[in-house]
Amino acid sequence: MSAVAPQIPTPDFDAIAAGTTATSAVKGHSRIPWRFLGGRALFYLFTLWAAITINFFLPRLMKGDAVDAYLARNRNVSPEAAEALRALLGLDTDKSLWQQYIEYWGHLLRGDLGISLLNGMRPVSEVIGQSLIWTVLLVGFATLVAFAIGTIGGAIVGWRRGSRLDALIPITTFLSTIPYFWLGLMAIAIFSVGLGWFPIGKAYGVGVKPEFSAEFIGDVLHHGFLPAATIVIASLGGWMLGMRNMMLTVLDEDYVMVAQAKGMPNRRVLWRYAARNAVLPQIQSFALALGFIVGGTIVMEVVFSYPGVGKLLLDATNAKDYALMQGVFLVITISVLVANLLADVAYAFLDPRTRQTEA
Repeated sequence: MSAVAPQIPTPDFDAIAAGTTATSAVKGHSRIPWRFLGGRALFYLFTLWAAITINFFLPRLMKGDAVDAYLARNRNVSPEAAEALRALLGLDTDKSLWQQYIEYWGHLLRGDLGISLLNGMRPVSEVIGQSLIWTVLLVGFATLVAFAIGTIGGAIVGWRRGSRLDALIPITTFLSTIPYFWLGLMAIAIFSVGLGWFPIGKAYGVGVKPEFSAEFIGDVLHHGFLPAATIVIASLGGWMLGMRNMMLTVLDEDYVMVAQAKGMPNRRVLWRYAARNAVLPQIQSFALALGFIVGGTIVMEVVFSYPGVGKLLLDATNAKDYALMQGVFLVITISVLVANLLADVAYAFLDPRTRQTEA
């Protein structure tokens, strides 16, 4: 048997990069994982169909309907008007459940989510759109800040393991165990009632005209600081702990030790090799967090009387406004599915192992 000649590394070969999961060992064009992306897209389309179907049947399995709840609050409505409302909401008793299901899909494809009895017969899409803006601005900004601080801080704490920075982990973890409503109430008691630095609630002050002006934007930022800070403090520990644990795992890999042995600067080893690979699991969690941004933080929005989607969903549930409930559930479901799909696409391009499984 003839001996196999050892392969001589080419000039473009990087031994350090070969050991990572976030870079390619040989420079070249990465093959787009179409099979992986197509499979994930089909899976999420099926999940969307199942969620919409459940969203249709769930209110119809509950006792009573939206018109009954409306009549309980408004007893001066005539029987003819009640029947007209049922026809308008697609709750006609003379139509089969299958016919109602087909009409429900037809309305969805036209972008018609129905009307909200709770909000004066306004279209559900319009009501959700107004609340969605406030939720995305507040919860979205707070989630981005918490993710950035937690990921960068966790990477630094993991890199300097055994130092005094390790004390940040139990502190932030303890703060994450405190319920949202307790943090919110404490923040209101100290900074609003006690010190008077911030308003107690709402998105902007009474009498302030919503417009694109420096006065209105400053008032919105002033009202949103406490609820945003509550979200950041309550979620910071999870991001920091997750990144720190992944850093401890990655730092024991051979390519990190080889990079340090070659005399590379610590900053480059930290961010170019260690943190770049350790952050991959954080992407999936971040995608889930982005999806649930649309749902808002119900407890936080209730405590601060913030006009977001979470508070809107609670009000719709209490009033049994089924059309509004269905619309909010649908928007939340779609946002979560889209966020997960984007996370899968990011994984397919950032982690070569995903492409290798589809090769």
